[in-house]
Amino acid sequence: MQGPRHAALIHSPLTTATIWGTVADELRARGWLVTVTEVVEDDPPYASHFIARTAQQLHLSHDSAHLLLIGHGAAGPLLPQVAFARQAAGAPVSGYLFVDALLPRTLRTATLLDVIGAADPAAGARLAQTLSDGGRYPDWSDRELAESVPDQGDRALLLASLRPHGMDFFTEPLPLPEDWPDAPCAYIQLSDEYEPEARSARQRGWPVRSIDGHHYLPLTNSPELADEIVAATE
Repeated sequence: MQGPRHAALIHSPLTTATIWGTVADELRARGWLVTVTEVVEDDPPYASHFIARTAQQLHLSHDSAHLLLIGHGAAGPLLPQVAFARQAAGAPVSGYLFVDALLPRTLRTATLLDVIGAADPAAGARLAQTLSDGGRYPDWSDRELAESVPDQGDRALLLASLRPHGMDFFTEPLPLPEDWPDAPCAYIQLSDEYEPEARSARQRGWPVRSIDGHHYLPLTNSPELADEIVAATE
């Protein structure tokens, strides 16, 4: 995968763009042209609206450039459809980089809950129970995040960025990617929780890099992640 200089940082629908910290600035300092998308509208069909609004922002900022799409967390399964929207407008992507992200499932119709369960059956079962009980996710507390995000300011930013959802969000069918992947892919693992996805990426023959960190490392250590992004795309 050649190192592109045009890239888009795409946040999970479960957070805001705050999760990326200063990664965009770090990449710009390394000569990259970077857009950070931010989708704040939140109405069903959730996935389709997130994809359309993300693609629209990318069209406005990089209307013809071959973009590297970089997705975090639950943005991962949506990247192929973001790329499809760009391709329909005559702007193909140059590659995909999944950062501690769930991977697209291409064999059958799936929901986000299915994707989570396929990666980690125990986590999927716990989430299904929480949602069945009327809960919303993510529902992290300051205390739960204290060990992985020790800085109080970073924790406050992270908690403010969370966008919890209920059962309807997690059981909505995701758009099914067809004829994918259509460009080179790579994976950066940040936490143990995403080892199943990193393993799947290795089995697909993708380059995989690992950082001994946590899922929120883009916010808490942007320079290290920027270095890994550059290395993963060389």
